[in-house]
Amino acid sequence: MNQLLGVPAFARLWVAAFFGETAEWMLQVALPIYVFQRTGSAATTALSIVLGLLPAVLLSPVAGVVADRWNRRAVLFGVCCGLAVVALPLLAQPGISVVYAVMAAQAACASVFEPARNALVPELVGVADVTGANGLMSVNGSVARLAGGWAGGALLGFGGLTPVVTGYLVVLAVAAALLAKPFRRVAAPAPAPAREPVVRAWLDGLRELAHNRRLRRTGLALVFTSLAQGMFLVLFVVYVLDVLGGSEADAGLLRGVQAIGGLAAGFALATVARRAAPAALLGWGSLALGLLSAVIWNGWLVTTALGVYVGLFALAGAPGVAVGAGTLAEIQSAVPPERAGRVLSTTFAAVAGCTTAGALLAGTLVATTGPAVLLNVQAGVYVVAGLLMLLPPRGWTRQFVWRYRAAPSAKS
Repeated sequence: MNQLLGVPAFARLWVAAFFGETAEWMLQVALPIYVFQRTGSAATTALSIVLGLLPAVLLSPVAGVVADRWNRRAVLFGVCCGLAVVALPLLAQPGISVVYAVMAAQAACASVFEPARNALVPELVGVADVTGANGLMSVNGSVARLAGGWAGGALLGFGGLTPVVTGYLVVLAVAAALLAKPFRRVAAPAPAPAREPVVRAWLDGLRELAHNRRLRRTGLALVFTSLAQGMFLVLFVVYVLDVLGGSEADAGLLRGVQAIGGLAAGFALATVARRAAPAALLGWGSLALGLLSAVIWNGWLVTTALGVYVGLFALAGAPGVAVGAGTLAEIQSAVPPERAGRVLSTTFAAVAGCTTAGALLAGTLVATTGPAVLLNVQAGVYVVAGLLMLLPPRGWTRQFVWRYRAAPSAKS
């Protein structure tokens, strides 16, 4: 861990990512609650979430090529500035249609940010250290979830949307300032790809996913985990406010405390488990997340005490980090650097599409089935994803080991 943070460029990216994710979590928690309060409709809340995801699907061809073709640090800085600008209409206590437009614009900017940042990581630390680096990224991501999630819910309950957006803009400005100065690299940047047409470059990324045997099963598992996550985004709000009888601050707290387990998992991945096989992380993480989710969703039959759920959601943060870090490491170590941006962009687009489908499914069915049934289905989908990675079908090779041979380091 100290070795990774001793790389100045990665350390600055790491801190900037913390502030950026803190800002993101403030709005990610506050806006769906705001919509649910204004409309009282789970279906409308689902629509707001869909509008926050759909641009990632539509802009996938452009986002991936931008991440590969332009300076990735400059792309991240520009996106932070864009995120601040498009959030300004929220300061005027907007109607639902304005909230929808802002969420769509924010998602459009974020669709460029994620592939650029994650493609930059192996360029700064080397391919052999991507699992540890992703673990460290998940550490500050977990703290950001705790700080941003709680702040978003608490500020919304205290003063409405204006304090949330004001805090969001301040935190985002810090992230932009950290990204304004060029990185002093310790590894050679990825070679600039030929200036081929955007659609052709995007199709190259699709072919990489289709032809890379290592990534096929990972992609299928991501379909299931993304469907489950989409269902969660809608049902969580209904569960906390209606089933548990909680408040906006309670919802923000429960989303945020997942950072506690995430911190533990992130530190483990950055130290003792930094050579863990990415596929194993994804499989065991999904399985554990599904089983723990089943316990949480059925806990109301025993108690609705907030403290119990604080503990359970804190535990859920650990397998969630394992799933995310395993997925990223699997892609980062399997894809050539010059195509990493477009492959990551395509992956994130697929995740966004499946998350959208899960949100729409939950928003449509919750009125007829009730949240309890759908929440248990959501937990089961995570279990399926875990078993898919841990019990491979005939013809697929699988090594049940916690150590893998990474590609040669890109450090000079």
